[in-house]
Amino acid sequence: MPDSEDSINPLFLQLVLSLQSAAWYQMGKIVSPISGKIEKSLEEARISIDLLAMLQEKTKGNLVDEEKRILDNAVYALQMNYVDELEREKTEAPSQSSQNQSSSDSSRSGPGADNGPHGEGPRERGSAGGESDTRSEPPNV
Repeated sequence: MPDSEDSINPLFLQLVLSLQSAAWYQMGKIVSPISGKIEKSLEEARISIDLLAMLQEKTKGNLVDEEKRILDNAVYALQMNYVDELEREKTEAPSQSSQNQSSSDSSRSGPGADNGPHGEGPRERGSAGGESDTRSEPPNV
């Protein structure tokens, strides 16, 4: 059996991977295994990322090298993708609202007709779990 001081604690690994997976789902990067759909909530993703960052801070100096590497990589990748999603949301929001406005204006068939919301529904995105980023520092989220 490997020396306990040099091996990865499976419970620690499970905690990190659970929070990391939750953040990927919440950012809309991967399909939810429960609903089978892309579900995006950046507020929830931020909480998951903040939990991992807090875990990173509270365990400083108490992890084996491999545990530290796994946690550091998870936090960094999630922070980078979170910032990208925030930027994407900022750039898509103005164009979507103008498209929705012109679409709803042209789709009305008469006075008071309401055809429901336009442009809703999940957009498919590829999984970014394995991608790396060349930026040097993770931002504070």
